[in-house]
Amino acid sequence: MTRRRKIILLATTMACAGLALGAARARDVPKVATGFLADILCSETFVSGLDPRRTFAETTDAMPGTGLISWAMDYRIDRVRKDVTVTLFGLGRSQAVYREGLGCTLAHEAGIVPVEPPADDGQPALLPEIAGPAIVPPQNEALVVALDRAFAEPAQPPYRRTRAVVVMKAGRIIAERYADGIGPETQLLGFSMTKSVMSALTGILVRQGKLKLDGPAPIAAWKNPDDPRHAITVDQLLRHTAGLALGSSLQASLGSVLEPVNRMKFVETDMAAYATSISLATAPGTAWNYHDGNTVILSHLIRNAAGGNPADALRFARGELFAPLGMRHITLQLDGSGTIEGSGEMLASARDWARFGQLYLGDGVAGSKRILPEGWVSYSSSPTPNAWVGIGAGFWTNQGDSFGAKFRVEHGWPRDAFFAKGTIGQYTIVIPSEKLVIVRLGRSPNAPPEADGVFDLVRDVIAATREKGKMAGAR
Repeated sequence: MTRRRKIILLATTMACAGLALGAARARDVPKVATGFLADILCSETFVSGLDPRRTFAETTDAMPGTGLISWAMDYRIDRVRKDVTVTLFGLGRSQAVYREGLGCTLAHEAGIVPVEPPADDGQPALLPEIAGPAIVPPQNEALVVALDRAFAEPAQPPYRRTRAVVVMKAGRIIAERYADGIGPETQLLGFSMTKSVMSALTGILVRQGKLKLDGPAPIAAWKNPDDPRHAITVDQLLRHTAGLALGSSLQASLGSVLEPVNRMKFVETDMAAYATSISLATAPGTAWNYHDGNTVILSHLIRNAAGGNPADALRFARGELFAPLGMRHITLQLDGSGTIEGSGEMLASARDWARFGQLYLGDGVAGSKRILPEGWVSYSSSPTPNAWVGIGAGFWTNQGDSFGAKFRVEHGWPRDAFFAKGTIGQYTIVIPSEKLVIVRLGRSPNAPPEADGVFDLVRDVIAATREKGKMAGAR
């Protein structure tokens, strides 16, 4: 296709979007598209240490439809100022700024609130070490085959682009492998796996008596009892049944840039303020609709309950969750107002994602200390009514009779498996009946479901770890 024809196609696409959804929302499209890529490029360049060309190519290829506009995008990496600027054919411009210890934040006209990252207080881990410094080779031949298949690329697209796999049995790594340029300490974006971390932090605050699942969520904008949003609860925010009219975050594709929730993420400085200003689409608790606004609001509640300042929230997350689990290679990124962007902005090493999964395998206990409230793990994985994908209060689940749960069980997942899931191929899978935690990170399209190879991986690992006499390293 010639450049002229591409320009005409881009202009036509924008015009159609404007006719269908209104000029205001269409104007957001360039900012959303450039903001999405600027944020990822900045994170993976300055936090993960990856080649931005690789990040750009793999990310856009994993998202259906982005080829319509990715050709018109330009990006600039300033390694001195540590920022990334992305433009879309002059129609939009976004800049993401890296700050040491804080990762990357999109910079808008309102500026970025200064934040002093809390110092590491050297708190000892309560979980035992899961592996030594060297990469752990597969402990039997069946695991070798499982990882070979997880990293193998099909002859035709869609491609898997697996970046990391960690298999942990009974609290010890028994197999791990990494793509070129990635290792046990490389921090990788979890995208919506971050939501599961926010669920854990919410649980800690519930244990401490600082938040309640039921009753009105403590949101200033909803304090009037006559406001129908006053009825929204923390449980409904966790389960995506609050009913706010923010559209959907279920798919990562070109079409999703038109959702109001993506204005929140890539145009607004204070994401939670925007989310809490939105009216209801459905009465609270009556319908399921997965979108990032629910978790952004939870992040704001976590910040307030932890002390109110950005550093308070970061210190709370580190002291109450990450340090006890031995999670040392993590970055929680913030929005421009200083609130943790809890819907999708945590980076962690694959090993640290596994440590997080181990907390849930251990029913919320690390060492002899209870981190999560008693019953929280069961609550987190209990099915949400009408959530067809099979999702609970922070984790995806195979419990219940949802389409997603049935589909995964039919494809070899145990019924008791539950997992944190991030878009384009991120998983932390907990299987209590097998004493397994499986982490898979990559850049794979969301559809078809088999594109990332995770169904094969789960089946292969379960079969490999059930072989008697070959798992001495896991004991």
